[in-house]
Amino acid sequence: MGGTPVVARGWFTVRVELISGRGEDLDPRPGRLFLVGPRHTLEDLAVAIDLAFARWDLAHLHMFEFSDGRRYALPDEEYGQEFIDYRTALVSTQAKKGEPFRYVFDFGDEWLHSCVVTATGVDPEEAAGIVPRNPIPIWGWGWIPDQHGRRTETGDEE
Repeated sequence: MGGTPVVARGWFTVRVELISGRGEDLDPRPGRLFLVGPRHTLEDLAVAIDLAFARWDLAHLHMFEFSDGRRYALPDEEYGQEFIDYRTALVSTQAKKGEPFRYVFDFGDEWLHSCVVTATGVDPEEAAGIVPRNPIPIWGWGWIPDQHGRRTETGDEE
């Protein structure tokens, strides 16, 4: 197969740090750097964040919130809040380089993440060795706490 390889048009990175959860501030903050493509939705990014931050109980509401007040999530009439549907909102059209936005997982335990686009024009094959179907973490640091505070399989900590 000859020809020019597909280059990074529209690919970028999003730095995500876990700030707090379950009423506790995290210091140092664990984080992940995600490779995100031009066609990935906010829903795709939410799934990637949840996987990279070891979420296993996924039956919780979650949302992205931008500084201008826009809130994106799966619409939920029972919760009583207005959200823009995140299943069709592209990360590339909603997030701007250098402008922070937030991701909140589990409105009860309030796992708060700081997100920011850190680089644009990224070549996915150079950054990750592949062109991924979904956003993926390409770098990470820090200890990820269990979403329910369990330290053992049974949760019977001494």
